[in-house]
Amino acid sequence: MSSRLESRLPETAPLAADSGRLTLRRRLTIIAVCAGLLAFTIDLIGSWIPSLWGDEAASLLSAERPLPTLFAMLGHVDAVHGLYYLLLHFWVNVAGTSPFAIRLPSAVAVGIAVAAITWMCGRLHSIRLAVLAGVVGAVLPRLTYAGEEARAYAFDAAICAVLFAIVAEIVLARDRRPRLWIAYGVLLALGTYMFLYDLLTAVAVGVFLLLSRASRRTLGRWAIATGSAALVTSPLLFFALAERAQVAYLAHRTEVTAQSILQNMWFGSAPFAIVAWTCILIACVALVVRQVRPTTGERRPDVVLLALCWLVVPVGVLIASIPFVAGFTARYATFAAPAAAVLIAAGIEAMISRTRLAVLLTGVVVLAAVPVWAAQRGPYAMNESDWNQIASFVQTNARSGDGIVFDEAVRPSRRTRLAMDTDPAAFSAVKDLTLDHAYPQNTTWHDTAYSVEEAASLGRFDGVDRVWVVEYSTGSHTDSWGISSLDALGYHVASRHTEHRSVIYLFTK
Repeated sequence: MSSRLESRLPETAPLAADSGRLTLRRRLTIIAVCAGLLAFTIDLIGSWIPSLWGDEAASLLSAERPLPTLFAMLGHVDAVHGLYYLLLHFWVNVAGTSPFAIRLPSAVAVGIAVAAITWMCGRLHSIRLAVLAGVVGAVLPRLTYAGEEARAYAFDAAICAVLFAIVAEIVLARDRRPRLWIAYGVLLALGTYMFLYDLLTAVAVGVFLLLSRASRRTLGRWAIATGSAALVTSPLLFFALAERAQVAYLAHRTEVTAQSILQNMWFGSAPFAIVAWTCILIACVALVVRQVRPTTGERRPDVVLLALCWLVVPVGVLIASIPFVAGFTARYATFAAPAAAVLIAAGIEAMISRTRLAVLLTGVVVLAAVPVWAAQRGPYAMNESDWNQIASFVQTNARSGDGIVFDEAVRPSRRTRLAMDTDPAAFSAVKDLTLDHAYPQNTTWHDTAYSVEEAASLGRFDGVDRVWVVEYSTGSHTDSWGISSLDALGYHVASRHTEHRSVIYLFTK
């Protein structure tokens, strides 16, 4: 490559076809929009089916809080998710709190991410690669999961995808449009506030510029824009350090395994992972061949090199830091998932010379993704949560005046009480007998509760003849929180109903 990338790139004015046809840029815009709409539709279909789970409950219950209590909570926990909670707060006030409503923004975000990589591939390489990247991105398992989950990960992917599309425009314009660096810095800061690890994408951009032999001027502008974004987001780093105990449990887990990195992080299943890594390897081999092959013409920035830096560098930094900071799990790498789609698409293109074969190979990728997508839309797809089933059973069988007790022996994200917090209408007939402080009154995102004995001493059980008890269950083990205390109060089991991850008892007196 040239030592001065910007001085050797061709002009980037859109290439016009014949007089009666669309310009290349306009065609690419249409293709990108269609790819984004395809991804949005795929993610939206069936998104309402799975029960919400613990992380989504944290999103919803935080978003439902009044703003003063939300900001107070963020001073104690979840500051790194604060921007997402704030955006979701305003969204639920308009759209409601159903699973479909709170997951809809994530589907929109994935659509933006796919549109951005489609545009990037078309600008840096070809229309054919743009189409392939759009289709692969629309069915990539990590993105289809993020697109149906009420968490910030889909937004991370979208912001990073747009950021790298801007980087592509910067190098194509030979760094003659300084306002693009302003956009880069703003997006980097926004992405970091959305998810702290998005800041690491700046390292990937820097590595790409170095490998592309960018000029000192370009590297200097990158450093200024990146440093400005880091400075603007420094308050978040302070809160993240102060609240790092939230992820301390990761130190006791083995998060880096062959399965978690090679399969779970982006690809969801072994068949899809095999197809994906084969395509990525072929794309990398083709990249090496292009770099060593002599050329007499001007060499454009390589989209595969850009995507490879995006995929490998930030995740590599996170994995390398595990011995020092316990802060990595596979889903945190969602921001790099669009890069995986680009590399898979590039691998497909490297193997083909005809459109029909491209369609065939893309069909193989889509078919490998279908079983994963279908499993993601099952009723227990979200961490095997069965809150929909709990709510439905209680709503059908409870009588007015009944009491209810929830298992408090498990960690907050698995507490069965969250079935009621996320769908209070289904529990309108029952009285929560052990509730101490509801989540809006706490500095955490969840409720706090009394023990059965404490609630009884406060007279909560007086006059209550029927009590429902919802215990967490793994199938092989069912909790028994509070059951012995109910026995001591004179209640006995009248019925028992087993759900996927819970057991619902009716106690009568």
